[in-house]
Amino acid sequence: MNFADLDPALRPLLARYVDQMDRVEPLLRDVGEVAAGELDRLAAVAEVNPPRLRQYDAAGDRVDEVVYHPAYAEMSRLAFERFGFAAMSHRPGVHGWPTKIPHVVKYALSYVFVQSEFGLFCPVSMTDSAARVLRRFGDAEVFEREIDGLSSPRFDSLLTGAMFMTEKQGGSDVGQTSTEATPNGSHWTLRGQKWFASNVNADVILTLARVPGGPAGTKGLGLFMVPRLRPDGSRNTYRIDRLKDKLGTRSMASGEVTLEDCYALPVGDLSRGFVQMAEMVNVSRLSNAMRAVALMRRALHESIVHTRQRVAFGKPLFDQPLMRRTLLPMMLHTEAGLGFVLEAAATLDRADAGDADASRLIRVLTPLGKHHLCKLAREVTGEAMEIRGGNGYIEDWVNPRLLRDAHLGSIWEGSSNVIALDVLRCIRKDNAHELLADSAQQRLERIADADVKAAAEQLLTEVEGLRTLGKALLSESDEYAQAMCGDFTMLAACTTMASLLFEQADHEARSGRGYRKLLVAKTYLHHAMRGTDPVPEALRWLSELADGGDVPAEAAQS
Repeated sequence: MNFADLDPALRPLLARYVDQMDRVEPLLRDVGEVAAGELDRLAAVAEVNPPRLRQYDAAGDRVDEVVYHPAYAEMSRLAFERFGFAAMSHRPGVHGWPTKIPHVVKYALSYVFVQSEFGLFCPVSMTDSAARVLRRFGDAEVFEREIDGLSSPRFDSLLTGAMFMTEKQGGSDVGQTSTEATPNGSHWTLRGQKWFASNVNADVILTLARVPGGPAGTKGLGLFMVPRLRPDGSRNTYRIDRLKDKLGTRSMASGEVTLEDCYALPVGDLSRGFVQMAEMVNVSRLSNAMRAVALMRRALHESIVHTRQRVAFGKPLFDQPLMRRTLLPMMLHTEAGLGFVLEAAATLDRADAGDADASRLIRVLTPLGKHHLCKLAREVTGEAMEIRGGNGYIEDWVNPRLLRDAHLGSIWEGSSNVIALDVLRCIRKDNAHELLADSAQQRLERIADADVKAAAEQLLTEVEGLRTLGKALLSESDEYAQAMCGDFTMLAACTTMASLLFEQADHEARSGRGYRKLLVAKTYLHHAMRGTDPVPEALRWLSELADGGDVPAEAAQS
C-alpha cells in the first residue's frame, strides 16, 4: 500500500504547481510507501509507549532528561534524515534538489507522512520554523551553530527546536506574559514559568520575556533563544517540572518548565519580540492546517477501505445509498482542504521570493486554513470512527488516535475564536476581504473551459457575499465585528476552497484529465457550502471520485 498512490487529488494538484515533477515523483513514492508501512507500525508502538521524564540521575543530580521509546527515535530519524523535512526550506541539495525545496513540495510530502504520525510533526515544524526565525531576525554569526543544527539533514548532528510561549495567566493573551529578562554582560538571563511547552527537551528554544523598562502588553516583550546547553557544555538552568498527560499526540513530550535565571541570547530587535515570534507562530499554524487535512485523508481512506469490504444487508456498505451520502462530504472536505494547503504553500513561496501581494495574502490564508480545516478534521475523524462502528472505538485500530489528534489542531497556536479575531485584524489592516474576494474572482475569470466556467460562475454569489460581510465588519460596531468575524472566516475559507476547486477543474479539463474535478467542485459548492442535496451524479460516480477514475463530461455537466 502507498498513501501517495491512493490519493486521487494529490498528483494532479502538485503537478500544476511544480515544474520538476520528475524530482518529486521518487520522493512521493518513497514517503507514501513508508507512511503506509514502516511509519504506521512505529506510530502505533510510540502511541502506547509515551515519553517519560527522568529528573535525576543515579547520583541525585538534576538531569531533566526525556526518555523516548525507540519507536519514536526511529520515526524521528525518518522525518529529519531520510526525508529531511526540517532541512528542505533552508539548504540546497536535499534529495539532490539544486535549490531549496519549495514549500509547496515540502507540504505535499509532509501531508502524506502525517497520515500515519501527527505528533512528531510538532517538533519537525518547530525545528523548521525556529531556523526560519533565527535566519530572518537573528545575527547570522551569533546563531550560525543553531541555524546549521536546526537545518541539518543528518540526524546525529540535528538540533531540534521548540517555542515556549504559553504561560498560566496568559494563554492566547500573550500580552500577559510575566517571564522577566535581565541583561547579564554578553548574554541575558530569564526567570519565569512556561505552562505548555511542546518538544520540551528541544536543543534550541525560542521564547518571549519582558524586557526591563518596556511597555505593558506585547510591545514590551523581547524574543530570546534559550539553548538546552550553555556554551561551556553545561545544562542550562531551567527545570522541566512534569510532562503533560495529553489526550492526543502521546508520542511527543509536552511539559511545564520553570526558567531559573537561565542563559539566553536576544534575537533581533527586542522591541519587536512578539512580531518576530509571530513568524514562527504563523508557520506553525499553516502546518496545523496541513496536518488537519492529513488526518482527514487518513480517516477517509480507512472509511473507504472498510465500507468496501464490510458486507451488511446483502451488499457492501460502500454501495448503500445512505453510506454514500455519509462518505461524500468527507471526500469533498478532504480534497478541498488539500487544494487550500498547497495554494497557501505556493503563496508562501512567492512571499519569500519578495512578492508583496503574496505576503499580504499569506497573512490571511494562514488563519483561514487553521480555523476551518482544524474544525473539519474533528468532524471527519469522528464520522470515520462511527463508520467503522465498534471497532472504530477500539485502540487496536487507528481511528481513536486520529480523533484525539484532530482535537489538538484547533487548540495549538490559538483557539478558533482567537484565530477568527486574527482574520478580523487582517481585514482592518490589509482589507483582506477585498483581497480574498479579488483572488477568488480572478481565478473564476481565468477559467477557459466552457463547462467549468458555466458552473464556476455560480460561485460569484458567495464572492460578493464575502465583500459585503467584510465591509460590514469595517463599518459596524466593534462588538458586531467581533461577533461576526467567525462567520466571515468560515465563508472566506469555503469560498477560497471552492474557487480553487473550479480552477483545478479547468486545468484538468484542458490538460486531458477529464471532468472528475468539475463534479467535485460543483458538489462542494452546492452540498458542502450551500447545504443542498448532493448532486446525484456525485453519488452515482462515488467510486470514481474515491479512486480518481474518469468521470464522463455529461455526468459533470448535468
